[in-house]
Amino acid sequence: MITGYEAFGHYQAIKLHFSTDSYDFQKYGGKSKISVESFENRKDKYFFYKLSRKIQNKDDLVDFLVANFVNDENCWIGNLLDESAVENYRARQKVLKSMSYTFENDCKKIFDEVCNPNEVIKVVNGDYPILLTMAMRKEIELETLCILNTLLGFFNFWTSSITDTIRWPLFRRKVLKYSPFINADLTKCKNILKKVVNENNKVIS
Repeated sequence: MITGYEAFGHYQAIKLHFSTDSYDFQKYGGKSKISVESFENRKDKYFFYKLSRKIQNKDDLVDFLVANFVNDENCWIGNLLDESAVENYRARQKVLKSMSYTFENDCKKIFDEVCNPNEVIKVVNGDYPILLTMAMRKEIELETLCILNTLLGFFNFWTSSITDTIRWPLFRRKVLKYSPFINADLTKCKNILKKVVNENNKVIS
């Protein structure tokens, strides 16, 4: 079981992780600098007590918070007690538990319509590449984009080539911040990627 103060600490750490460039949840172990006394003086402390009773396992709480901050990096604690927050969590868990299946289906969507696989990450005149547009439109799962970037490392190229300096940097940060929480079999995903590409007589390194 966790306390209301512990629930607050995890909430604060995940919020900082997704909303700032400097804080890294994994690096700092999810630690919060706010004291118990300071927490007890907060007007919203009862929300955290309710959350701690609702989700009593630390790992489950972290997964729940991540799912909701991926959906909204400014997620308010009060909203986490709504049914919509539970739906966000269940949707993300469903994807993560069938990651290989989802990744393969998404790869088929991504590569089936192009002759050269490099076309999906190509930036033309500073515009969004095909892959980024698909992810932003939620035509593929965010997890798939996270895995593809982990495998192929094209985000730095996108950052130097995309002219948009508002939406893209925020979306980029979300993907990079979310990626460490995705426990995918990268070797299996790489083999799936090669399989999908090769089935369409394409080549990928």
